[in-house]
Amino acid sequence: MIAFVRGEVAAVTLNSAVLEVGGVGLELMCTPGTLATLRVGHQAMLPTSMVVREDSLTVFGFLDDDEKQVFEIVQTASGVGPKVAQAIVAVMKPDDVRRAIAGEDVKALTRVPGIGQKGAQRIILELKDRIGPPVGAHQAAVGAPPSAPWRDQVHQGLVGLGWSAKESEKAVEAVAPEAGDSPDVGALLRAALRTLSRA
Repeated sequence: MIAFVRGEVAAVTLNSAVLEVGGVGLELMCTPGTLATLRVGHQAMLPTSMVVREDSLTVFGFLDDDEKQVFEIVQTASGVGPKVAQAIVAVMKPDDVRRAIAGEDVKALTRVPGIGQKGAQRIILELKDRIGPPVGAHQAAVGAPPSAPWRDQVHQGLVGLGWSAKESEKAVEAVAPEAGDSPDVGALLRAALRTLSRA
């Protein structure tokens, strides 16, 4: 198995990146969130998961090990292949996936393209005891500065209301200047909703 790939980014497409490793261009299928962090000509190291089928050999690349772990666990549920698993980690952060499964949040899972009501219920039923609790600050593990608590609360509130993780992140950034020293989470959430409804 290929556990990770390190090399220069040779190309970035809509759904994949090519990393040059020892003179070989290796194509990794990646989510938009992962692709957004890559720059052609720069070095990158991505944890990977290799999916072998009779007619294909596909390597998926991830932002971090936590995302890779969730990608691999959700595939153990019947009816979930690599494409749906990738859609799950594209739409939801790893801890959001864990919360949705632990909290039996069918609605959150059905926001993922390719997952219907029955599919979401099956994922919850089969993975509830295996997915594990949210690991919390998995971002700290990859060297990102810890975010202010209000940011997480507003972000989770927006995702809970049906906005995508990416849209929620943009809205949080938009209202950040209003936070001040003692942020009012409710007011910031309403402000974030206003920016999203205008968008």
